[in-house]
Amino acid sequence: MQNSLVKNLGLALLRILPSVMMLTHGISKFQQLIAGNFEFGDPIGIGQAPSLFLAVIGEFICPILIIIGFRTRWVAVPPAITMLVAAFIVLGSEPFGTKEKALLYLVMFVSIILLGPGKYSVDGK
Repeated sequence: MQNSLVKNLGLALLRILPSVMMLTHGISKFQQLIAGNFEFGDPIGIGQAPSLFLAVIGEFICPILIIIGFRTRWVAVPPAITMLVAAFIVLGSEPFGTKEKALLYLVMFVSIILLGPGKYSVDGK
């Protein structure tokens, strides 16, 4: 019983804290998108507006869903892909220290995909 409680608290922390931190990056992109300013990088060659839209999904929409634990494993995929692109395409030629944050986020979201949301989530109810 004690082990299950600790495990589920750990999964909740793993799910909620990185997602809240990711929101700090995504909210400015969301505001930019709503304002109609589509100037944004185009790291994978699909255009600035689609790239911004995908970044908003990965850094703003999905983290909100992960925080509440709704369809957690599936909605952790876009943030993981976003961090994969950030680390290996946008920051690919930069030193490790520059891309370290993106890699840490990537590892956390992949861990969420593998482990699931735990008991303290909409999915767990």
